[in-house]
Amino acid sequence: MATLTVQIADSTQRSLEALSEQTGKSVPEILDKAVEDYRRKHFFEGVDRDFATLKADPDAWAHELEERRLFDNTLMDGLDPDERWTEHGNGKD
Repeated sequence: MATLTVQIADSTQRSLEALSEQTGKSVPEILDKAVEDYRRKHFFEGVDRDFATLKADPDAWAHELEERRLFDNTLMDGLDPDERWTEHGNGKD
């Protein structure tokens, strides 16, 4: 694990220490989780913005819906709907 020193506000340090006490997790664990949660939030906000932009363009949105309609035709594409896969392969444990 890389070591990096960053300056944070005293109130943030107190919050991290309190969370560490309450959860039994280390400050680095809490920071890792917080950064990952923030990364995911940022990613999905971007996806949401992109989708809103797509839906705001009637021609682009119509194209998207048509493309989805075409893919709907391929979903099971001749596959046996009762076929089951396990971690050891098809239908056998």
